[in-house]
Amino acid sequence: MKAVVIGESSGATMEQIMAVYPRHKAVVDIFVARGEVIGIGPFADRGNMAIFRTRAAAEEFVRQDPFALEGLVKSYVVRDWNDTMST
Repeated sequence: MKAVVIGESSGATMEQIMAVYPRHKAVVDIFVARGEVIGIGPFADRGNMAIFRTRAAAEEFVRQDPFALEGLVKSYVVRDWNDTMST
């Protein structure tokens, strides 16, 4: 079972987001290198979503993500996801 992390925007400006982005990207790169991330990216309203191979990886990511730690994401929800198209 995969896990999806959905983040709600705090209303931060693009300038605030870009100031933190390099630290966020460094954490993303670690999870990508480990093969834990299937997809990740922002929504038009500056919220975000990421799909992870496991719930443990999703929860670990949220604990390390500077966007969450520095208040750019107001809240996160981690949901288990049954990807019926995956083999």
